[in-house]
Amino acid sequence: MSETAPDKPSRYPFPPYANGWFRIAYADEIERGTLRSFHLLGRELVAFRDEAGRARVLDAFCPHLGAHLGHGGRVVAGDRIRCPFHAWEFDGEGTCVRVPYAEKIPPKAKLRAWRTCERNGIVFLHHDAAGRPPAYEIPVLAEIGSPDWTPLEIRHWTVAARWLDMNENCVDRVHFKYVHGAHTIPESEISAEGPVFRVRNRMKLGTPQGEVDGGIDTTDHGPALQIVRLSGIVDTVMLNTATPIDAETTDVSFAYTVSTAGGADAARGVGAAIIRDLEKQMAQDIPIWENKAFWERPVLAQEDEGFNVYRKWYRQFFSEADRPGMGTAT
Repeated sequence: MSETAPDKPSRYPFPPYANGWFRIAYADEIERGTLRSFHLLGRELVAFRDEAGRARVLDAFCPHLGAHLGHGGRVVAGDRIRCPFHAWEFDGEGTCVRVPYAEKIPPKAKLRAWRTCERNGIVFLHHDAAGRPPAYEIPVLAEIGSPDWTPLEIRHWTVAARWLDMNENCVDRVHFKYVHGAHTIPESEISAEGPVFRVRNRMKLGTPQGEVDGGIDTTDHGPALQIVRLSGIVDTVMLNTATPIDAETTDVSFAYTVSTAGGADAARGVGAAIIRDLEKQMAQDIPIWENKAFWERPVLAQEDEGFNVYRKWYRQFFSEADRPGMGTAT
């Protein structure tokens, strides 16, 4: 019997939330004295900066009577959140430190505090279904903030698909030609080492001056951060981050920076053209991602060998009990 495409709500046979670091916001989106609310990873969250400037992320619902701290709550005393309902106050560790009308603070008055890491102009939070500490670190990129590279240009998309499915593009070298119009199918080299997955692609790129040799090198650090380096026209770095909003929807963001080695004006002009082309590629990809089925065991051609390597690598970010639904091709 042939496999039948399931309805969209159940098309993924694996959990929606992998274990690892996920972007909650760009660094300038979380300011001192301001409380931000987010709906990510199927949860309501709030974020603020404490007096030391450290980004803090907590579950949003007060343990008292369930008020959402992000709706009417505020930062007080520099490093506390005050609930809008009964003025209970919580510190950056989620501990209730003040109940203004009570002699004793209930011992269970605590919010979940999420581990955070701020790198490359992005605030990440760590999710692990079993509550384990991080198994890897987010690397520091020399290009971010360097005077030799342009400031980050940031784009967002809300996509009705999961990143595991979308990010198979990194090993789908054939789609570069048939979806995005590359002049040749890239020659690819794939390697995986622990939480890091690398793909090196070389191809012919079309420009107004004719064909040039181009490269797309992707490096994934965990399940939700991909660093892409493009060469051939002007050196460009992309930080691709993807955080699940809920079980079926993902907040995808690309942050671009371009080398100014050929001059700042040239970098801005050529860089803007490259970014427009990358946005066009996203517009080509999204309808495919949002409407495709996810086969546990797809039928692959010999030239599609990268899919199995990628899926085997990605399995490490789920618990053993959750891995059976992440099949590889036969």
